[in-house]
Amino acid sequence: MVRKRLGDLLVNAELLTEEQLARTLSEKSPDEKLGDALLREGYITEQQLIEVLEFQLGIPHVNLYQYTIDEDVVNLVPKDLAKRYLLMPLRIEGNKLFVAMADPMDYFAIEELRIATGLQITPGIATKDSIYRTITKHYDLQESIEELMGDYAPQEAIDETGITDEDSPIVRLVNQIITNAAAQKASDIHFDPQEGELRVRYRVDGVLRTERTLPKYMQSMLIARIKIISNLNITESRMPQDGRVKLEINHRQVDIRVSTLPSIFGEKVVMRILDIGNALNDITRLGFTDSNLASFKQMIEKPNGIILITGPTGSGKSSTLYAALNRLNREEVNIITIEDPVEYQLAGINQIQVKEEIGMTFAAGLRSILRQDPDIIMIGEIRDFETAQIAVRASLTGHLVLSTLHTNSAVDALTRLIDMGVEPFLLSSSLNGIVGQRLVRKICKDCGEKVKPAERERQLFANANMEVTTVTRGKGCPSCGMTGYRGRLAIHEVLPIDEEIRRFILNTGTRSEILHYVKENGMLFLLDDGLQKVAQGLTTTEEVLRVVSSN
Repeated sequence: MVRKRLGDLLVNAELLTEEQLARTLSEKSPDEKLGDALLREGYITEQQLIEVLEFQLGIPHVNLYQYTIDEDVVNLVPKDLAKRYLLMPLRIEGNKLFVAMADPMDYFAIEELRIATGLQITPGIATKDSIYRTITKHYDLQESIEELMGDYAPQEAIDETGITDEDSPIVRLVNQIITNAAAQKASDIHFDPQEGELRVRYRVDGVLRTERTLPKYMQSMLIARIKIISNLNITESRMPQDGRVKLEINHRQVDIRVSTLPSIFGEKVVMRILDIGNALNDITRLGFTDSNLASFKQMIEKPNGIILITGPTGSGKSSTLYAALNRLNREEVNIITIEDPVEYQLAGINQIQVKEEIGMTFAAGLRSILRQDPDIIMIGEIRDFETAQIAVRASLTGHLVLSTLHTNSAVDALTRLIDMGVEPFLLSSSLNGIVGQRLVRKICKDCGEKVKPAERERQLFANANMEVTTVTRGKGCPSCGMTGYRGRLAIHEVLPIDEEIRRFILNTGTRSEILHYVKENGMLFLLDDGLQKVAQGLTTTEEVLRVVSSN
């Protein structure tokens, strides 16, 4: 059998150019597979890779999401072999073992599996994520849960070695829940105590879904283990606690913020996963339209003034601030941040953690920062008059100040600061611009298909002076967990403060007057930006309407 090389297959299928192939081959590390490098560069999607292998080599595609796997078959293949080669045994027919593989062209893996099982191997192809998830479910989580069920009586007290020994079932179970969440690109893990069970939920692309339900008697052991790795007080269960833990998951540094909260059925725990590798966003990859990006760059490149990012909790404000700081971070400038909490640690930037219990508030920290000769100051959030007042005065004395504010729109930020007590004449002199932001789910690249817009959608586009003949919808596939969405992108409204708006602020103009003026001048509101992204096939109108209310 002549072995066809993957690069040649993709070039022949016109999914890749010779130049892209040559560039990827020259830039990838020696131990990285070509398929992984092409996916990382974004030249192809995993579904395209699967379709080429399926068509060119006649290797069937396996949908693991809907596949029932026999536990006897799982026991036939050693766990380390399944993990090393990223493969999942499926079923046996006669002397053939059917196996789902991320790389069905890996002949070494097939040969080793044949020797280990004594069976002829028939490979199928599945996505890396779905194989990884299935391995975790059938090998790791199942193993840990079965051991726990056998080792612990439901009423048994917590054994200290059981939650500190790295090889104990409870430790492995917690590790696997975290690893599985990271593999699914979850932003949060929720441990929800119910009356008769413990629910484990993942927030993926901003939406919570139940991953599994555990017996009630595991609750105290699981929560005790999480407290130990987060350096929290294991004996305190009546008061909320906050902690942090740094882990390496699949060779990536992941920072996890842990919060506990007493509830009537026990302590609820939320773990926020902060992927350090994804922290340093490039400002051009945040989803800004060309005109909005130009306006935002203009704002942050001024030597002084205030730039505000507004939106509710979880709308990606911090990521946008970090991306702006990353762009401004040069050797000749002194950047200091004060945050609660410090989410990502940035090289070359001085970051301060708020500690209100010892008097280290935003306002107190900000006063000290001003004595440290800063050029650029980032304030995690403007929550009160005192912080707002110091930020305004800092900007008027030659500093560039970046911060966030919880308001529903960019225009609302103006009235919020005046309501806080900031003098209009100071605000009009100091403000450079405001960015309103939300996050919407992206349509899965692998199962998106063009359909005719519904009447309600046509009306929405007509109101925004846009006309569309088709919109994109995700059918649901294994890559996106059958949701039709994979990943998120931001939608924005950018409000640069020009002389006319300064006049409105000075004369305490009403919200409706400012809205009318910016509309006349062609400002794109969140809804408009969202609808543009719907027209481009990036998201859906349902997603945009879920996060945006019309002005």
